[in-house]
Amino acid sequence: MYSYKGLLDQLERKWIGRSELTSLVGMSSRTVAKIAKGEKISDGVLRRIAACLSCEPGDLCREISDDPLLRALRDGKEMRLSGGLYRELQVQMTYNSNRIDGGCLDEEQTRLIFETNMLSSGNGIDVDDVLETVHHFRAVDHIIDNAESPLTEDFVKHIHFMLKQNTSASSHEWFGVGEYKRYDNFADGSPTAAPRNVPALMEELIGGYEAKKDVGLEDIAGFHAEFEKIHPFQAGNGTVGRLVMMKECLRHGVAPFFIGAEDRAAYFRGISEWDADKSLLMSVCRISQKAFGKLAGENGA
Repeated sequence: MYSYKGLLDQLERKWIGRSELTSLVGMSSRTVAKIAKGEKISDGVLRRIAACLSCEPGDLCREISDDPLLRALRDGKEMRLSGGLYRELQVQMTYNSNRIDGGCLDEEQTRLIFETNMLSSGNGIDVDDVLETVHHFRAVDHIIDNAESPLTEDFVKHIHFMLKQNTSASSHEWFGVGEYKRYDNFADGSPTAAPRNVPALMEELIGGYEAKKDVGLEDIAGFHAEFEKIHPFQAGNGTVGRLVMMKECLRHGVAPFFIGAEDRAAYFRGISEWDADKSLLMSVCRISQKAFGKLAGENGA
């Protein structure tokens, strides 16, 4: 199913009737019927309509997911309702992910930024913490919009770019915003892949993952553990990796989750022990799934 609400909004703003649009673009009655039924129309016709209305094709229609949870998130994102699962996901995931990586903003500060785009003055607030919080909100929107898309290296790099653009790190040429690392780094005190090996390792990791037929929680957790061991970016790997986990859960119909800051130690240990014992990280993920399920239930999803 497809929603053409964007098209109808464009027509209303430009005072163009549906019959007039049909004449201007040269649409067939079959295409008009498809739009009315919420069926997909050809890309060529969509581009012609967009050109006629001076907008982008993506502004006119969007696919409606069969997954009720993903539909609820997309509806919440589009309507910007007060409360609801979308808003709670944004605040809770952003706060917890930033805390896991050492961020200093508390939950109420995170909520205030999301809801008002403002932050009350306080002592010792790092500008990067604020920027990365705002960027994380945008990254969550991006994974909701692109949940069904295949996972690619370019997608992962774009998430990193979204998170790190305009931060203090981006002023350093050696940092490589949206690019793989150039210097050695560590993950929770352990050495990671050498920079020269990262492109081949990431190609192998994503290629192997995308080749799987039926992806479940263990596959997603395993991908995350290997991703964190490679640690492909100079910094920000954990946040990128957790966003990718959320996306892949939504993509494959796996109960989604985000890691709570209170589970930080077990989560890091689970990643380090993954090759020898998968149980700890799987336990953290399942506990997180239950917490997200409760959050969804409390917010009507």
